[in-house]
Amino acid sequence: MRDVVEIGLGKTAQRGYHLDDIAIVPSRRTRDVDDVSTEWKVDAYPFKIPCVAHPSDATMSPQSAIALGRLGGLGVLNAEGLWTRYEDPTKILEELAGLDEEADATKRLQEVYSEPIRPELIAERVRTMREGGVTVAVRVSPQHTLALAPVILDAGVDLLVIQGTLVSAEHVSTTDEPLNLKEFIADLDLPVIVGGCTDYKTALHLMRTGAAGVIVGIGADEWSTTDTVLGIRVPMASAIADAAAARRDYLDETGGRYVHLIADGGIQTSGDIAKAIGCGADAVMLGEPLSLAAGAPAGGAWWHSAASHPSLPRGGFCIAGEPDGTLEELLYGPADRPDGQLNLFGGLRRAMAKCGYHDVKEFQKVGLVLDR
Repeated sequence: MRDVVEIGLGKTAQRGYHLDDIAIVPSRRTRDVDDVSTEWKVDAYPFKIPCVAHPSDATMSPQSAIALGRLGGLGVLNAEGLWTRYEDPTKILEELAGLDEEADATKRLQEVYSEPIRPELIAERVRTMREGGVTVAVRVSPQHTLALAPVILDAGVDLLVIQGTLVSAEHVSTTDEPLNLKEFIADLDLPVIVGGCTDYKTALHLMRTGAAGVIVGIGADEWSTTDTVLGIRVPMASAIADAAAARRDYLDETGGRYVHLIADGGIQTSGDIAKAIGCGADAVMLGEPLSLAAGAPAGGAWWHSAASHPSLPRGGFCIAGEPDGTLEELLYGPADRPDGQLNLFGGLRRAMAKCGYHDVKEFQKVGLVLDR
């Protein structure tokens, strides 16, 4: 049982740990890096690297999703983003990349996202990605799943991602008919990834809906303001480990049904990726790191999906910076800096090799130590 600390009379808090609080402990064995595999799969869809793109318009257009897919990752397009509101949002993305005042940027984000979603554009974007020959994944929020899912499914996606800041299997509402995830997923013949979640119980309940994957975390990074707006902060190392414990119990409960965990939050470097998988994740969701690839849709600017909320935005606007390299260099190198922000998955392979593990599932068993 993790430490429970009394923070005042009658009130306790459980201690949690961030990825920065832990480090990987090598074992007695090492392995040649060429003998290491970073492959993983969701249902029938294999991927070369455990990389899922955060569905922000700053990083994910139909073309960038195709580019990531061809490099072995999974691009996820936001069905509620600019690409489904505008015939050609490139001018808007260029304008956003040139903004230099955070307050003005938030207001402008709210303005451009106030345009209605056009169902025919969802179908068109899905068709473009399918013609690119990659696994097609589209994100929709829980609030709009029932309205938009028929259009998304008719367009022919491979994976459906139902993602919000926090998603539960027991949403309560006295004004609207809540989405019943278990019934909804049971009626589909394609894998569904749901999240985010932050604790054992929620992860277990989401697994029981029949989801193929669960997103752990709320996408928090230095630009997220969920903490200051809602008071919610997720210690990612603990959240991933708790969800991995839920998966173990769900495996026993179902006689072997495995649910993939995708870590989303505070992952910036190859070391962060290695530690997230060491805590029990199968893959990581990358946002801001992908915004620094040459040719990113917003030219280096970055914002979270929740940054454009019409009444309660939860994310700052990152000013466009110079590209760190091509998308391939970000993922596979070579790196010309020692900060772990280039060759992200080459760094993961090296960490796995240094610790003697062959694949991602094995590496989830690596030893960890608290170093703070």
